[in-house]
Amino acid sequence: MKKLGNTGLICPPIVYGTSYLGNLYQELTEEEKLALIKEWFNVSYGNVTIDSAGKYGAGLALEVIAHGLKKLGFSPKDITISIKLGWYRVPLESSEPTFEPGAWVNLQYDAVQKISYSGILECWEQGCRLLDGFKPLLVSVHDPDEYLQSAHNEEDRLLRMDNILGAYKALFELKEKGEVKAVGIGSKDWLVIKELYDKVHFDWVMFANKFTLYHHPAEILHFFEQLHKDGVVIINSAIFNGGFLTGGQYFDYRKVEESDLNNLHLFEWRKRFFKVCKYFFVDPGDACLKFALSAPQVNAVALNPSKPHRMLHNKHVVDSEFTGEFWNALKAEAIILNYYPYV
Repeated sequence: MKKLGNTGLICPPIVYGTSYLGNLYQELTEEEKLALIKEWFNVSYGNVTIDSAGKYGAGLALEVIAHGLKKLGFSPKDITISIKLGWYRVPLESSEPTFEPGAWVNLQYDAVQKISYSGILECWEQGCRLLDGFKPLLVSVHDPDEYLQSAHNEEDRLLRMDNILGAYKALFELKEKGEVKAVGIGSKDWLVIKELYDKVHFDWVMFANKFTLYHHPAEILHFFEQLHKDGVVIINSAIFNGGFLTGGQYFDYRKVEESDLNNLHLFEWRKRFFKVCKYFFVDPGDACLKFALSAPQVNAVALNPSKPHRMLHNKHVVDSEFTGEFWNALKAEAIILNYYPYV
């Protein structure tokens, strides 16, 4: 396990996501949600760390976390909560939420984006209220890459960048006051992490979709080395490329069809991957998880299982070793690039 700088916090090998607690794609029952929360502690490495956001269910996930922890008898000292900020709960005035139509089920509220110095503090204060005594110790701005990509032109992008930097100024002031322990960033576009890292020295960074069995370019490995040298904790998330690497229909959040010639290379890659896994009796998801932690600079993976039994299985995978023959076979099939040095 890796210490988060001089914060006194420990980052375990697995950080648990919480979007299912906010009714992502489905509405779990209260019993199912409590079972997920309980299992965090059953399989912990001595320190439970979770990742949540005001955006998850327009704050529902935060409420469920607080309710569940209290009902199960846990206290704030038993858990480290990371919260992504930038979305603020507002009344629901339409048939479904406007912030991500179709993604969230049976919500009672909507959410609006607030990324600025004052806006991020509003999100922080609301998040703390929803967590009801379980104060988050890790904070970040939610999806700064998507916020920048929504810019209408270069002038608008510069304004949005100023808003992000203002938000981080507020978050680091919270750290200076002792309100939070560490400030970080998560992004699907690793180049945005790099761009912001030139301006802000984060305590931790979370990469999404960008260090997986399918995608592990040398440029990211070089950036890993820089971050590691600077003492920055690296968390790897979205390690299945939207579920495609384990047989799903979505690749990096878009649905892909094999009949589309533009996607043919993806399906050919997956067939080769599955063939090697079948030969060595390795579950494709387990291979993805083990590879996601293979670079020594990576301190943790963020996983978001909807079934409690998956958590114990994932822990077994993290604690196990895969044969060199398996990794070499993946290299021979060009699943893993030959220059990759860590398997």
